[in-house]
Amino acid sequence: MNNANTMGVPVLLAHPFRPFFLLAGIYAIVVVLGWIAFLFGGWPIPLGWSPLQWHSHEMLYGFVAAAIAGFVLTAMTNWTGAHPLQGLGLLSLLLLWLAGRLAMWFAGWLPGWLVAVVDLAFLPVLAIYMAHVLISHQNRRNLVLVAVLTLLFIGNLYMQIGFATGKTGLLQTGQLLGLDLVTVLIVVIAGRIIPAFSSNWLRSNGHNPEAVKTFRWLEFASLGSVVLLLLVDWLPLPIQAASAAALLAGAANGVRLAGWAGWKTAREPLLWILHLAYLWVVVALLLRGASAFTDTIAPTVWQHALGVGGIGTLILGVMTRVAVGHTGRPLQLQRFAVFAYIAITGAAVLRLLAAAGLLDYRLGVSLSALSWVVAFSLFVLLYAPVLAAPRPDGRPG
Repeated sequence: MNNANTMGVPVLLAHPFRPFFLLAGIYAIVVVLGWIAFLFGGWPIPLGWSPLQWHSHEMLYGFVAAAIAGFVLTAMTNWTGAHPLQGLGLLSLLLLWLAGRLAMWFAGWLPGWLVAVVDLAFLPVLAIYMAHVLISHQNRRNLVLVAVLTLLFIGNLYMQIGFATGKTGLLQTGQLLGLDLVTVLIVVIAGRIIPAFSSNWLRSNGHNPEAVKTFRWLEFASLGSVVLLLLVDWLPLPIQAASAAALLAGAANGVRLAGWAGWKTAREPLLWILHLAYLWVVVALLLRGASAFTDTIAPTVWQHALGVGGIGTLILGVMTRVAVGHTGRPLQLQRFAVFAYIAITGAAVLRLLAAAGLLDYRLGVSLSALSWVVAFSLFVLLYAPVLAAPRPDGRPG
């Protein structure tokens, strides 16, 4: 058998998605449990900073960054035909991410400059490695992802400077930049995979794949509008400008999503979860846009629709699909894993209700956190054996 073990590489280090997805799942649980313990349990997390901003930082630049690394490093091998990062090189990148997480957890006991240096190191190293592989394999089209990773580093830098100086404005800028950039990534990546996966599924199940519609002008409008929102957020413009851009982005991406005919794939959980995740992104953009024009929508509601609903759901959906698809297993959801999808949806709805003041804050946040933990605990329990086992077909990776 020509699998990773026979070549002296541990299975978990045979392909980037294996350890990064597992760590992302575990950290999704740890960071939310720690946050709730601090928020409601009186647990003295040694932060030294605003616990709210620390939580936002670790969700964006910790949990989400790990999931992004697992996906883009894996997808890059398909785009270029390059050998996947594995073994010692992959372990080094994993340890760099882990060192950043430990630095942030023990930030109150470490010099601020050390925390910043260690935490900031991961994204530039990831971006440099990706740029090297893409350029050496003449795949310049996907260098846009390197640019996004570089901007994510800048967002993280804003937050670290904010932590060091106590300037809330810098922390908020870094958080907003991170949310905007992850939205751009979702629009780019989900825009590639969701219609393609949906068309393939319809074709293989005897349906008309042309039911999935994509239009060049709409692709441009969908991506261009979220990039416009990113640019507006960086400029000293009235809040109404960003709200108008958000409404435009929500409308364009809503029409785009409708064209993918997600209702036709409702029998396949691995597909409807991706459509649902994109719907949450559309809802978040529309909520953000509307919040500036009415007092009935709290200004932070959209962040939870995007963070828990859009980002959390898409990460879970992609990880459950890639975990089986890239290990040579049948492309189907593990038994009981649909409950993870139900739980993450419940987490998003509950968090939205709490943020909107429609549910008692303590109760709503606690129940949302519990649902989130259930969702990612199920992922870890059901998919850790898959991620840690060799491919059944004996192929490497």
